[in-house]
Amino acid sequence: MTGKPLAHSARPKRGIPVQGFWEHTEAVARRAVENAGHACEFWTGDRGFFRAEVETAARLHDCGKLAPENQEVLARSSKDPLPVRHEDAGAAWLLERRSTKAAMLVASHHAGLPSESDEGKKGFMTPPGRRYRLAETIEHTERHMAEYAAEYAQAGVLYVCDTGDGAAGWSGLTHRIALSCLVDADHTDTAANYRQAVPKKPAKRRWAERAEALDRYVSGLSVKRKDDSRNEDRRAVYERCASVAPDSGIVSCDAAVGSGKTTAVMAHLLRVAERRKLRHIFVVLPYTNIIQQSVDVYRRALVLNGENPTEVVAEVHHRAEFQDPDLREMSALWDAPITVTTAVQFFETLAANKPARLRKLHELAGSAIFIDEVHAAIPTWLWPLTWLWLKELAKDWGCYFVLASGSLAKFWENRDFVPAPESIPDLLTPELRARLAKVEEQRIQIQTHPQPLTCDELSGFVAGKAGPRLVILNTVQSAAVLADHMRAKKLDVMHLSTALAPGDREKVVERVRDRLKDKVCTDWALVATSCVECGVDFSFRTAIRESCSVASLIQTSGRVNRNGDWTAADVWDVRLTDPMFNEHPAFRDSRDVLKKMLGKNELVGSASVAVTEALRRELILRDVRSKADELRRLEGVEDWADVGRLYRVIDSDTETVVVDPELVERVKARERVTWQELVRGSVQIWRKKVLDLGIRPLDRDGDLFYWTGPYDPDFLGYMAGVLPLIQGKHTGLFA
Repeated sequence: MTGKPLAHSARPKRGIPVQGFWEHTEAVARRAVENAGHACEFWTGDRGFFRAEVETAARLHDCGKLAPENQEVLARSSKDPLPVRHEDAGAAWLLERRSTKAAMLVASHHAGLPSESDEGKKGFMTPPGRRYRLAETIEHTERHMAEYAAEYAQAGVLYVCDTGDGAAGWSGLTHRIALSCLVDADHTDTAANYRQAVPKKPAKRRWAERAEALDRYVSGLSVKRKDDSRNEDRRAVYERCASVAPDSGIVSCDAAVGSGKTTAVMAHLLRVAERRKLRHIFVVLPYTNIIQQSVDVYRRALVLNGENPTEVVAEVHHRAEFQDPDLREMSALWDAPITVTTAVQFFETLAANKPARLRKLHELAGSAIFIDEVHAAIPTWLWPLTWLWLKELAKDWGCYFVLASGSLAKFWENRDFVPAPESIPDLLTPELRARLAKVEEQRIQIQTHPQPLTCDELSGFVAGKAGPRLVILNTVQSAAVLADHMRAKKLDVMHLSTALAPGDREKVVERVRDRLKDKVCTDWALVATSCVECGVDFSFRTAIRESCSVASLIQTSGRVNRNGDWTAADVWDVRLTDPMFNEHPAFRDSRDVLKKMLGKNELVGSASVAVTEALRRELILRDVRSKADELRRLEGVEDWADVGRLYRVIDSDTETVVVDPELVERVKARERVTWQELVRGSVQIWRKKVLDLGIRPLDRDGDLFYWTGPYDPDFLGYMAGVLPLIQGKHTGLFA
């Protein structure tokens, strides 16, 4: 090879020169080793072997770029794909030297972790065989391997790989974390080369100082609130959580609605983080609306003088992870001291096999994690495998979990979920939990409508109830249809769903809060999806919930009469029948369980007992049980690609669609756009709908799309453009 080998081509229009192969390789190796070192600090396995395999993979991950054909493209300042897949050469080199884990990491750093059953089907020739190899590249690699070795020898990079037995302790999570260390290093250096945004040095942890700041914040709230029994309960919960110090790695917090979990559990985690010298704190929530509410509280309470609030408390909504190097700077990482994110982001990252999603996983080692509203975090069938991951993270990776909810499902006590039922400590005492539960019994009454309702009947039913009223439906389409129908009937209605971008939802939430303060003008309704079902600090007079699950109905009651303002407050379970409404298939089993339990009056008493029983009944249904068993089997046989494909918190294939026109133009112009801006100005739409509606891609890889139809930021969001099509279909206009 003549001349300096290259890793990345130039971008003359942006004044970016070529990046040398060895410059990139050494930078990736340095950062990968740093990532591995930070993660391994908390690992109970063979740390030396882990770091060695990650470093070896980093030094050989781009070996195949030395192919003459690839170098020719890189020298042309071209965005053309490389003609020779460059992962194969490094994998072949490492397999020959029996460095199997490093070979897998190299083979996976673009394609993702494989399924071992598929790799086994490739068969074996002479050693090292075809496992982790690319069939179309094997012949080319064998022809040129001596040239690559000469280049490495000339650069002084040849060395003996670590062939110890440390690989014996590598679980699926270990493989994912190892790949995360490599991919983050690769993506970060590539971004730096192309002068894109790269991760800044994170804000300092300062756990003890933040705990003191939170104490002051909560004390200030107590002064502002009226001195009643409700406030006394909140103080008791906070003081208990702040003072208790369990030795275990997983604890629960069975705290009733309105008991102040947001601040109380954070007080606990800050003290645990300080005592155990943890790296990060994560708050995992089921819905984006709760994220903004929690982020606002945490930024007011935890940010110290002179700090940037967004760097101390990061908010991560829907997916912002991209393979395209030109979009990688929009990726959301987990490097802030405190990250508030969704259950979709958190749990699907644990299960992922794709590099873009796994990139941030290594940051999880040595972290405290608060999974709030745990009953709504993930579908029932995902818990058996997820529980194994949580236990492994707590036992082997230094993590600490608090599982909390106002209707806590204690699945770990049930043999249908876990091989051996377990008992984990609760942060609250039995006496305090009983005191909170007694208040709950007097707050609301659950009722059932006897007949399925059409859209017009539901509209009339809602209007006839005492206001203000909350209506929660199971799909974005159904919520938009009802809200639009009620407005056409001249009813005072607001709408809140994921049809609105997060930035627009925040404004709607603030308007709702303002209206709820008015105790005189109460003749209005909010029509929403489950995004307001739990955790949101709303207090309506009446709630109407489309049948979904026991947990959903109980959580909806938490948005009603939260502070005991009314002597009578109702929560209605209703079923729907209208061609304009669409059914959510994921709720069929849980809806059947809810119907039977309502019929037998089994929702009376402890919310935790009712939700746990409902979850048990859902799991023993044939389809749910079989999916849970299959997922756990796939993880056990190391079929990680299949686990990543099947493990879905929301069982739909969605795409990120930018709805902010100004943001669209900036992305098209290749201007710098942060992931925070991207998240606030985009929505998630099912991939099938993206295709059906002809929504256009913004990037060459189809990772990002943009909305061209009508968008209503104040009411219906992107459904303003979709509803006419749905109505036309049902009237025959577009048949």
